[in-house]
Amino acid sequence: MKRRTVLTAMLGLPVLGASGLWLRAPQLRAYTDAGIVFGTTVSITVLHENETVARAALSSALTAVRQVDALMSVYRTDSEVGRLNHDGRLSQPDPRLVKVLKSAQHLSKLTEGAFDVTVQPLWHAANAQQPVSKALARVDWHKLDVSDHELRLRDTGMAITLNGIAQGYGADQALAALKRHGIRHALLDTGELASLGNNEAGDPWSLAVRDPRDETRFAHRLPADGRCLASSGDYATRFSEDFSQHHIVNPHTGTSPTELAAVSVLAPSGLLADGLSTACMVLGSEKSLALAASWPGVDVLCITKAGAIYRSHGFPQSATHA
Repeated sequence: MKRRTVLTAMLGLPVLGASGLWLRAPQLRAYTDAGIVFGTTVSITVLHENETVARAALSSALTAVRQVDALMSVYRTDSEVGRLNHDGRLSQPDPRLVKVLKSAQHLSKLTEGAFDVTVQPLWHAANAQQPVSKALARVDWHKLDVSDHELRLRDTGMAITLNGIAQGYGADQALAALKRHGIRHALLDTGELASLGNNEAGDPWSLAVRDPRDETRFAHRLPADGRCLASSGDYATRFSEDFSQHHIVNPHTGTSPTELAAVSVLAPSGLLADGLSTACMVLGSEKSLALAASWPGVDVLCITKAGAIYRSHGFPQSATHA
């Protein structure tokens, strides 16, 4: 099952007024492109005075996201992740995959295994409606060996999934592609959000986190501050009406965590924000807030199943009532 977009970008590109609010780059125009990647709609908006440059940048950014999906999709047998899962070993892996896996291993260490890419056997068990006990024995990030020259799963039956981190890395890759084309103002939604500069009015891009119990409402609104924003929630793919069983599982128990309905993370990169949002769902609010306090550039917003909202000191207050 595929992750769904759990954030909403409040694009709101107003018409330029006579007041000249956006004097630094007159004649900026908005250009948008979108495509289905990661099983969801990826959309990118750029502001530029030259349509040819803007269109080339959009194409390059979408290509970068598609390349990440082609490398890391667990649903494609021809992806490098698919080949690793099938064979248990992969020689000469793509450097981008190596980077993501090394980052994932680092996150696993720092979160004491709350983030673990080897949870894929638990998905297989859930899809087959089998007990998780046997699958749980195959979950252990320590048994994934990562080097620049080879990837190896030590035990038979192990498999990885990068669904909890690949979309964030896709945002990073797309952002880098836009910068190479000289784009200074953009908003990207790959399922996680990243931005450059300001919107057409010269103001920070406006972002919103959806209410985990009502997709038509926002739980929190905030201005983009240059960091990436990622969210994870129990509503994206759920297996029970009461949200107690869903696509995020605790790697130590094989069951879905019970406290939180959603977590949003601001971080310097999409990769970090994405991975941490998954980990924080498992960690719970208290440990997530402590983690944010110890990690420069990281802030979190936690929404419990009872509707309580907790945010770290640097997570912006809601700009308006949801």
